[in-house]
Amino acid sequence: MNGNGALNGAVIAVAGAAGAAGRATLLRLAEAGATVVASDADASRLAEAVDAARYAHGGATVTGDTVDLLDLDAAKDWAARTEKEFGRIDGLVHLVGGWRGSSSFMETDLEDWKFLDQLLIRTVQHTSLAFHDGLLRSDFGRYVLISAAGASKPTAGNAAYAASKAAAEAWTLALGDAFRKAGGEQGPSAAAVILIVKALVHDAMRAERPNAKFAGFTDVKELAEAIAGVWERPAQEVNGKRLWLTEQP
Repeated sequence: MNGNGALNGAVIAVAGAAGAAGRATLLRLAEAGATVVASDADASRLAEAVDAARYAHGGATVTGDTVDLLDLDAAKDWAARTEKEFGRIDGLVHLVGGWRGSSSFMETDLEDWKFLDQLLIRTVQHTSLAFHDGLLRSDFGRYVLISAAGASKPTAGNAAYAASKAAAEAWTLALGDAFRKAGGEQGPSAAAVILIVKALVHDAMRAERPNAKFAGFTDVKELAEAIAGVWERPAQEVNGKRLWLTEQP
């Protein structure tokens, strides 16, 4: 791999890899020649996603591991194990997602906040802390967070979700500042990047709702393309940036 962004030979970890977005990302990264190290809490769905990527791209190195990302030591072990096995780590793609909301602000259930704090914030904290040093050792390390437009324009029934996404964005931007400072006068070699969507759509959703418009939604294949594209751009250009894949509110 070279600094111009060709993914061939890169080692990329994908957290939350078993969902539709994860599957599309595994396929795209494997297609580009990356070694892909996937994790998810659902072992059976993860195995299916890994097998699909391997089958689609014969010869690609795609591995799967169930990792408890709510355990900082487990996240650190995953990062260290990956770097030791493959000799490097060039990226962490954070696809861990989930949603809870209410019909109005006053009907917000603070248990939803507790749930989303763990799922959407704590996993970002743990993966960023676990992979920080390894990404700095790479010449082109990238930490990629997928966020939602709602974080920038919260709605009454989405308070817990929007606030948790905003917190995850702030944490990722702080990681970007750490990368900037580590780069000194030469500028950062690693980058923390936020890709923002309104919502995601995939073929199964379209099949279930053939008359739905899904206006402003990002197809998971388009998201996967955008994720791969982060390595095509210089670190200074994308570090600490929000890249919008939908209309900016």
